[in-house]
Amino acid sequence: MTSERRPTVTFIVPGHDVAEYAQEALDSLRAQTFRAWTAVLVDDTSTDGTGEVFDAAADRDPRFRVVHHAERAGLGAARNTGLDLVDTTYVGFLDADDRLTPDALARLVETLARTGSDFVAGAYVRLRPHGGGGYTAGTVQPWVSAATDPERVGVTLRTHPDASGNIVAWSKLSRHDFWGRTGLRFPEGALYEDQVVAQQMYVKARAFDVIPDVLVHWRERADGSSITQRKDELPVLRDYLSAMAGGIGVLDAAGYVDAAESRVQLILTMDVPPLVRIAQGHPDAAYRRLLADFVRTLHDRPSPAPRPTSEDVSAALLW
Repeated sequence: MTSERRPTVTFIVPGHDVAEYAQEALDSLRAQTFRAWTAVLVDDTSTDGTGEVFDAAADRDPRFRVVHHAERAGLGAARNTGLDLVDTTYVGFLDADDRLTPDALARLVETLARTGSDFVAGAYVRLRPHGGGGYTAGTVQPWVSAATDPERVGVTLRTHPDASGNIVAWSKLSRHDFWGRTGLRFPEGALYEDQVVAQQMYVKARAFDVIPDVLVHWRERADGSSITQRKDELPVLRDYLSAMAGGIGVLDAAGYVDAAESRVQLILTMDVPPLVRIAQGHPDAAYRRLLADFVRTLHDRPSPAPRPTSEDVSAALLW
């Protein structure tokens, strides 16, 4: 195994007001069975002590390096800050309210070292609150399995179009030179910045790998404060729909017809129905109009197969 004194992997860990969870995220890094890593912890002007948690971790473990933003810049900018400081072979991402499984890094590094692909993507599960005040990891959802199971190496979207359903940054490990070669960066000033970048990764990669191993426990916060739990807010919905449309646009522009169709089918099946249920009781008619326009756009696309339909989706199309 690579010497601990010569890290081969950098993890970028952005955080804003996640002091309650950050220590668990950092502990999950320190618990990795593969130990040749370093991490850039980016405090995006937290007000709750997140920066202090990061500083204390760096004081105890020299593998952690902390950057404090002078002004709030957002998750995309925080990740870009970290990317500018990477000097290792591989780079990965971990949000400061999530946690890695102990063998995640070993599995990711082993796969890329064996295949030579540009990146590898794995599975993840929801970490949901329970009545006792703690959190319980769920099971791998069908769309995650479709993207990552079974293991496939050296593939592209031509041979594995369903990979487009894995749209998160933190379930992947990449070669650092892949980011430099392609000029990839996260968009700044918008929410759901993962989605477009994920599709850009797929279309720009010479080859990528997928593995079914659960790598990350993705937290659903008990207080409902994460972005994915605030889709009833009109600005959040606007960014969410824009990100999904932008990701499809990346696939369309690159000519990946099957991958784009897979993504559209998944959005109509998984994303749209809960949004419609929110819209049905929403006090702002603009919310309903925005969602209806998005759904119509998806249904109007040429399709080799019938579009998923349900009473909820049909309701959206009638607005």
